[in-house]
Amino acid sequence: MGFGEESQGHNALAAGFQGQRQWTDFYPNGDFAEAILNSSFDWNGRRAPYILATENDALNGAAMLFGHLLTNTASIFADVRTYWSPEAVERVTGKKLSGQAAGGIIHLINSGAASLDGSGMQSDADGNPVMKPFWEIGDQEAQACLDATTWVPANREYFRGGGFSSKFLTRGGMPCTMVRLNLVKNLGPVLQIAEGWTVDIDPETHRILDDRTDKGWPTTWFAPRLNDTDNFRDVYSVMNNWGANHGSINCGHIGADLITLASMLRIPVSMHNVPQESIFRPSAWGAFGMEKEGSDYRACAAYGPLYKK
Repeated sequence: MGFGEESQGHNALAAGFQGQRQWTDFYPNGDFAEAILNSSFDWNGRRAPYILATENDALNGAAMLFGHLLTNTASIFADVRTYWSPEAVERVTGKKLSGQAAGGIIHLINSGAASLDGSGMQSDADGNPVMKPFWEIGDQEAQACLDATTWVPANREYFRGGGFSSKFLTRGGMPCTMVRLNLVKNLGPVLQIAEGWTVDIDPETHRILDDRTDKGWPTTWFAPRLNDTDNFRDVYSVMNNWGANHGSINCGHIGADLITLASMLRIPVSMHNVPQESIFRPSAWGAFGMEKEGSDYRACAAYGPLYKK
């Protein structure tokens, strides 16, 4: 009918906004649209979030979709931008990290697609920060997320066409799970999972570290749960083994659910920090050996994908 692209785009499960430079050299950026679409509310009120990935990153869009479908809540799209060791933070700011941040932190930050729910201004019955399904979000909570967000002029280094970017700081103390779906040649999709918490740091320390990247973008300080495996022996190892500079973050420790979902879809999990007693896979997985010996890869290869390439 002359509208081929439009006719194929309605009722999509997820979408992505065109990459930088292809658009933003001469058009205003899409940060406002990305942030609002990914949030659980807009000018018409509360509603289910749309899944929209920055830079048309379809793999991270799929990870955002997994998290949304498992939790019924919004997903945060973020760059896995910087690892800050305790030593580096003290050298740069003169102050030490403490609490859950004491072992180091990862700076999650992105220009547009972080849902405003990610500000952490929704609360559970005890006042702890959470991200809720849209039907549980109160009007005051939606307004609090908006009030915590500043719309600042876009960084002209990235966005020569102008526009506005969202800026907020995620409230610390929220359990969350960072996920990444990677595509490996001759193997197919592979999932990475890192459970942890958002953390609060000293305000002046935040200002100094935030200015090192982009002070006009939303920031989430993330501390993953560590264990004695190679991928999670310290915070640096988590970021060093992450498959790309993008990740999807959802409220809650949902790693066990993601592992079960991945086994149903025959997607091997390359790294995770989920306690073994929380993991459920089909009992047939036991015939392929121990997880640390690669049974997940063997089982997924043997049974084949439940999707089309």
